[in-house]
Amino acid sequence: MLKYPEIQDEELRKFCSRVSKLLQQEDLGPDAADALRRLFLIVSATKYNRKLEKTCVDLLQTTLCLPTCPEQLQLLCAAILREMSPCDSLSLSCDHIQNTRQLSLVASVLLAQGDRKQEVRNVGLRVFQVLESRQPEGPSLRPLLPILSKVTSLAPGTLHKDQTNLLNKRLVDWLRYASVQQGLAHSSGGFFSTPRARQPGPVTEVDGAVATDFFTVLSTGQHFTEDQWLNVQAFSMLRAWLLHSSPEGAGTPDTDDKSELEGSALSVLSAAASTSRLLRPQERLREKAFEYCQRLIEQSNRRALRRADADLQKACLVEAVLVLDVLCRQDPSFLYRTLSCLKALRERLCGDPAGVRALLPLAQLFLNHGEAVAVDSEAVCQHLFTRTPSELFHSPTLAFEFLQFCQDNLPVLGRNLGVLKLSFPNLFKFLAWNSPPLTSEFVALLPSLVDGSTAVEMLHALLDLPCLTAALDLQLRSSPAASERPLWDASLRIPSCLEAFRDPQFQGLFQHLLRAKASGTSERLAPLHQLLQPMASCARVVQCAEAVPTLLRVFFSAVTQFTDKALANQLALLLLERSDSLYQVPGYEASVHRLLSSQFLGLCTRHPSLVVEQAKGLLDFVGGASSLRSGASMLTSVVWAIGEYLSVCWDRRCTVEQINKFFEALEALLFEATQSRPSAAFPRCPPQVITALMTTLTKLASRSQDLIPRVSLFLSKMRTLALSPATGSVRREEDAAIRMRATELLNLLKMPSVAQFVLTPSVDMSEPRYHRDTNTALPLALRTVSRLVEKEAGLLPG
Repeated sequence: MLKYPEIQDEELRKFCSRVSKLLQQEDLGPDAADALRRLFLIVSATKYNRKLEKTCVDLLQTTLCLPTCPEQLQLLCAAILREMSPCDSLSLSCDHIQNTRQLSLVASVLLAQGDRKQEVRNVGLRVFQVLESRQPEGPSLRPLLPILSKVTSLAPGTLHKDQTNLLNKRLVDWLRYASVQQGLAHSSGGFFSTPRARQPGPVTEVDGAVATDFFTVLSTGQHFTEDQWLNVQAFSMLRAWLLHSSPEGAGTPDTDDKSELEGSALSVLSAAASTSRLLRPQERLREKAFEYCQRLIEQSNRRALRRADADLQKACLVEAVLVLDVLCRQDPSFLYRTLSCLKALRERLCGDPAGVRALLPLAQLFLNHGEAVAVDSEAVCQHLFTRTPSELFHSPTLAFEFLQFCQDNLPVLGRNLGVLKLSFPNLFKFLAWNSPPLTSEFVALLPSLVDGSTAVEMLHALLDLPCLTAALDLQLRSSPAASERPLWDASLRIPSCLEAFRDPQFQGLFQHLLRAKASGTSERLAPLHQLLQPMASCARVVQCAEAVPTLLRVFFSAVTQFTDKALANQLALLLLERSDSLYQVPGYEASVHRLLSSQFLGLCTRHPSLVVEQAKGLLDFVGGASSLRSGASMLTSVVWAIGEYLSVCWDRRCTVEQINKFFEALEALLFEATQSRPSAAFPRCPPQVITALMTTLTKLASRSQDLIPRVSLFLSKMRTLALSPATGSVRREEDAAIRMRATELLNLLKMPSVAQFVLTPSVDMSEPRYHRDTNTALPLALRTVSRLVEKEAGLLPG
């Protein structure tokens, strides 16, 4: 396959000539099939359109329409022509083709061209002509049904009323009146074949019992008749056809008066009477579709003898409920007729974990119609949101369908929306186990899950998402079940983690991490971070960690829409607390620190008073032993926020005593950062942290001028320290930046009143004109200071 995209045009031209010669032979044998197969790989293995010679394209069309051509070659020719679409040199037409299989292939090529020459309408007309003229013993219609379904989906408005009625009638016949006898086995024509062969018996149910009702897709047998295959295909296209063929659309009843009958006893009477009068083709199709779905629901309750039949039961039950939902939207009378059946189905599915995929469309149906029939959908939603993610988080298909259900039904969840919001810890299990494919779904869903009451707990949960992935892995490994358990990294040996998971001492922490609903509390999971460290390099954990920054951005974007001062204070403290309490996944801590630091600055910018209100928490952070290890970005943001907003300009409650306390804490931190010897455990402090500390200390000194001598002395030492010999060009550049910043700040402090004006500007100074206009106060002050300092330096003795 790798060589096909690299084939050049000249080589392709020679190969097309060879294919043309083979297609011109009378006997189209294996060589022609092999050449066509290679040509298909060439044209399909690149995203660019391949230009084939006109002679080759004409021969492909001729071969496709040749009645005596082997079916395999026709399939290959059609596939090549579809890959070349749209093709200007195409001259195919389906007007006179009688063979239904050949017609389906030609129609598939025409539909792939788009609708530049009304191909969709012409194909639809021809298919309906064959459908109308087909005799009972004529060619099979099976190949045409996929084409018919495609035509109705591409251009439903092109069908006339007569065509719609014709297909409605045919679907009724195929769905309701298929044979209940098994088909005949194909005779090999050998010596032992005889007309006295055993006659086929009746079709059976999935549990082996003889079928006593009409044939459905869940009926079983050794061989099937043509009308039975049509029955299966008709059901597969039924829901799409009902949606497209309804003149009023999927969401409204047939007539206005039916909406008035909804919820009343008259609707039940009208439903009963409708079966006794002559129905229009569309109403008759709905009636037979309703009976078909009711029978499928009954068949799905049988105990299948084979695993494949059990899987088919689940799939058919899902489709049956979806079709019923469409029928109830188009005609409310069906809702009252099936209500008791649906209630019984709900009870059955709630007690059967294997049937949870059918519970999703059933919940959808109750959400759509529950108010009309006074059915409370809360029980179904409660079961879905609390039990399903906990038990089946490892099913990727279910996870996607579940999140799609949540997203699609946000407008109609109503009071159940609270249940959804409180169940976010359960929903996060889907995300933790399937993070790469489900990240985009959670990006869309997350803003609807978060509110003021759950924001703090949800932020903790997002930061602990990789830890949750590791815990879910341990939960599956510890589970006694299951041949159906999902695969994990078998090379990962973690006996210590499994022992910790079963240890009663840590059960409380694991239960909190694996909780199903929001608890309103938060637990420090640092002990679990250490216990689960051997799993930090697991591929699933690493993938989950890579998705967290994206989700955090979405979370903070949503939270900023309703954050008040109290919530801002809570979130700010949480960011400080969690900056040194993260699961140590490779690369995770650094990416999260960058994001948390920017969000902390955003909170301070929108709520400047939180620096004064959370002075104790900020002092604990900068004074703690772990502050230098919490990441340069987070520490730099905290230090900058202190220097910017610890001022009476932003909060009248700010006192000189507070300023002095912060000054002493930051001074000690700067001393530790510059005097401690670098090591593997404590690397050299980044220059941006040092310059931020120097700037903030200078700002605080300008607001409490008794501190100016201390900070001036410290800045002089920093300038001298930066002049010491350094190894490496990067180190020299960093020292030069530190020395330059120290010099600038020392120059400002030589004029305290100007320093206070520059370093502690009023709130109005945040306007852009104070920085752009050269005649305003701030640029003028800076130029004046520079000139005075330069003049003073020139008067000093050299």
